[in-house]
Amino acid sequence: MFAILRAWAIAFILLSVIYWMLRVYFRSTHREKLEKRFDAGDVPGDRDAYIKAGMADYGRSLRLRLVWLVYVLPLLAIAAIIYSVNYD
Repeated sequence: MFAILRAWAIAFILLSVIYWMLRVYFRSTHREKLEKRFDAGDVPGDRDAYIKAGMADYGRSLRLRLVWLVYVLPLLAIAAIIYSVNYD
């Protein structure tokens, strides 16, 4: 039992690192895309306000998807493998 808990704890730590790396990478690429779109002259108004509003919208949409993809799916896969190996 302790081996399973230790494996889940290690997986959680590794998945947390992956989550933060992906989050930083995706946010930086989206910010760069917003900056390029504004610099191309397609959007009127203040540059900082446009980028801040775009990043706020993107942050809400990205966070939930990353949580599912990085934390929930791998941990469910580990649980399914443990169940199938031990109880089938």
